Amino acid sequence: MRTQVGIVGAGPAGAMLAHLLARAGVDSVVVEARSREYVQERVRAGVLEHGSCDLMDAAGVGARMRREGLVHHGIELRFGGRGHRIDLSGLTGGRTIMIYPQREVVKDLTDARVAAGLPIFFEADEVRVAGLDGDRPKIDFRHADSAWRVECDFIAGCDGFHGVCRESIPPAALRVYERVYPFGWLGILAEVAPSSDELIYCSHERGFALHSMRTPALTRLYLQCDPNDAIENWPDDRIWRELHTRFAAAGDWRLAEGPIVQKGITPMRSFVVEPMRYGRLFLAGDAAHIVPPTGAKGLNLALADVKVLAAAIAEFYRSGRHDPLDNYSSACLRRVWKVQRFSWWMTSVLHRFPDETPFDWRRQQAELDYVTSSSAAAASLAENYVGLPLD
Repeated sequence: MRTQVGIVGAGPAGAMLAHLLARAGVDSVVVEARSREYVQERVRAGVLEHGSCDLMDAAGVGARMRREGLVHHGIELRFGGRGHRIDLSGLTGGRTIMIYPQREVVKDLTDARVAAGLPIFFEADEVRVAGLDGDRPKIDFRHADSAWRVECDFIAGCDGFHGVCRESIPPAALRVYERVYPFGWLGILAEVAPSSDELIYCSHERGFALHSMRTPALTRLYLQCDPNDAIENWPDDRIWRELHTRFAAAGDWRLAEGPIVQKGITPMRSFVVEPMRYGRLFLAGDAAHIVPPTGAKGLNLALADVKVLAAAIAEFYRSGRHDPLDNYSSACLRRVWKVQRFSWWMTSVLHRFPDETPFDWRRQQAELDYVTSSSAAAASLAENYVGLPLD
C-alpha cells in the first residue's frame, strides 16, 4: 500500500493529524495496535485548553464538543481549609477551558475518518517501522492474519510513550530528559454529580487531591498516593474517607459520594526527547513527551504538536518547501518546555514530597498564598492554564 503519510497510533495525536491532513488534501494511512472500542473508551485526560477547542472547531469536529462539553471560567486552589478562586477568563481576556474527555475527542475524530472511508487499521499486530533515514520509510504490520506494508513519504509516530516509533530511533540520535516523581495519583470515576462547578486543586498536609468531572453526572477525583501501592489496599470506604479529609473546608461545602465505577493508580513523570524528528519520522504527543497531569496538559500538547506537523506537511506538498518540516522539532519543543515548566510548578507547589522539611511545607503554603493574593501571579497561572498559543 502506498500513501503520503503513514501514521502509527490512533489516539488524539494520530487521529487529529490524519483529520487535518485529509482536510488539506494529503493522503494518510493510520495503523493502531488497539481496537477501535479501546481507543474510543479508555479513560484519560478531560480538560481542553481554549486553543484546543478552537482547533476542534477549525477542523470541523467541534459540534458535539460545543453541545456536550462543560465550559469553565475558573478553577479553585484550596489550602489551609479555604478555597481561593482563580478567575481564568477575567485574567486572560475571556479565554476558557472545556471539560470534554479525551475519549470523546478520539471518538469524534475516528468516527469522522471511518465515515469518510479513509484507511485506518485497528488491532494491528507486530507493528514495525523501517527505512527512517531514507526517502521511502515503511510501516509493516499484520492485520486480520495478513501481512501488510505501508510505503510512504513520511511517518508520524503518534503511538504513545510505550510505542514502537521512538524505540526505532538509534539511541545515540536522541537526548532524553526525565524526572520520575516519588508519588502517584489514585484516580476514581464516581457516578455522582460533581460537588463543584469548577475544578478544585487541593493542598493538604496528607497530600494533594483534585476534584474534577467528566459529565454533569460523572465525577473524577484524585488522591496523591505512593506510586507503588496496590489498588487493593484502597477499598471504596477508605478512598472516600481520605477524600473527605483532604477536601474539608470552612463553610457548608460537602463532597458528594456515589458508586465508584473505575479506579487505578498512575505513576507520574516528566519526560522529553530531543529532537522530535529522525529522518522521515516525526514524533508527536506522548511518543515525544510526558507531563505530570497536574496542569492538564498532555492531551493539549499532543494536539499542538500535530497542528504544527500537519501544517508543515501540507506546505511541503503544496510548495515543496522543506523548512517548516525542518523547523518542526524546534517549534514544538519551545512550547513543550514551557508546558513542562508549568506542569512541574503545579506539581511541586501542590504535592507533599517524602524528603521535604517543615520549611518546605511552609514555603509551599506561602507560594499558594502569594498566587491567590497577587493579581500578577494569578494572571501567570491563568495564562498557562487556559493554554499558551498553539503556533
